[in-house]
Amino acid sequence: MEDLKILVVDDESRMRKLVKDFLTKDGYIVLEAEDGQQALDIFYNDKDISLVILDVMMPKRDGWEVCREIRDNSKVPIIMLTAKSEERDELLGFELGVDEYISKPFSPKILAARVSAILRRTNQNVNNQVMEAGGIVVNKVAHSVQVDGKEIELSYKEFELLSFFFENKGVALSREKILNNVWNYDYFGDARTIDTHVKKLRGKLGSKGDMIKTIWGMGYKFEET
Repeated sequence: MEDLKILVVDDESRMRKLVKDFLTKDGYIVLEAEDGQQALDIFYNDKDISLVILDVMMPKRDGWEVCREIRDNSKVPIIMLTAKSEERDELLGFELGVDEYISKPFSPKILAARVSAILRRTNQNVNNQVMEAGGIVVNKVAHSVQVDGKEIELSYKEFELLSFFFENKGVALSREKILNNVWNYDYFGDARTIDTHVKKLRGKLGSKGDMIKTIWGMGYKFEET
């Protein structure tokens, strides 16, 4: 885990120092930001950041805004820190693609352990993450998709949805199963959000969008035509 860069974002300098001290002891390189805008500036200027620890309540741009923007451009692991412990906040975090959600006050040792676990899992998943079917190439490491050799732009959720289809090629998937796996929690809202994302994904895939078959009354199946 040595030399991996972690961006710690919190408007409280004492909190940043506490987290930095523990992570530095574990051999990580720690970058600091005191507000949301500074966090994004650092994130865009340094392409080697391996993980982001992000506070929710911050000036200029809060943690939710920062998380949304990072997720639109990167799959880097994100740990959210918040003084709140309401269920709706946790659900929002997971919907945005947060990997861990930790409420303050917390044990720095526990935080460091979770950081280590996430990065270990991320590094283990680096290999064999290029998938191809019917002219579509999904690279989970680079977080990129090509259709007949041309790269297309997908949102974070669209990318995760397409990856899940690839990993379950030929399998009929219910909307509930897709939600629970792609959104990473038991979704209690309207399952039609899947239909909306599938429609957008099909549009971006062009003629290859026909590979996502509708299973009426159930969900979808991805297969080569």
